[in-house]
Amino acid sequence: MNGNFARRKEPEAVRRALLDCAAEITARHGFAALKIQAVAAAAGVTKGGLFHHFPNKQVLVEGMFADQLEKLDLMLDTIIAADPEPHGVFTRAYVAVVFDREQFGKNTVWAAMAASLAADPMLRELWANWYRTRCDRHRDTDGEPVLEVVRLAADGAWYAYLIDEPDASAEALRRNLMAMTRG
Repeated sequence: MNGNFARRKEPEAVRRALLDCAAEITARHGFAALKIQAVAAAAGVTKGGLFHHFPNKQVLVEGMFADQLEKLDLMLDTIIAADPEPHGVFTRAYVAVVFDREQFGKNTVWAAMAASLAADPMLRELWANWYRTRCDRHRDTDGEPVLEVVRLAADGAWYAYLIDEPDASAEALRRNLMAMTRG
């Protein structure tokens, strides 16, 4: 039995490998290096195998972005579940994640995708829909205008730290934003 036959029996494993490899290539080298052949080779499948799951590069990029949003949801939900204070719970989780340099710093898939948000209308729409859905879900606990300001400030800090590495003031800013979420 060859590897390709075994993979046909595990389409979700192949799809997962393609998304993970696309994210890794994007994180390490940016979107310019995200080539169909490179993703297929990294995942150990043929280009035809990749096209079975993602008919073109745009669909692959959108799939990778949606996958990253699912991972972001899991990170946020984990933080929210551990937070005993309901008021501002989503905003605190959002600030915590955005200030996580391992997940959202330079040389991460989110850093590469941040640049693409400005240029790609479909990715902007995916992000906007995700963000609106999360805000609607947490309207009772995080609907105050000051909490929106905190989230927007966290977004601004994130973009600033993608351009220039955060310094000692970044931790103070994170603490101040967290303090603003307390009722």
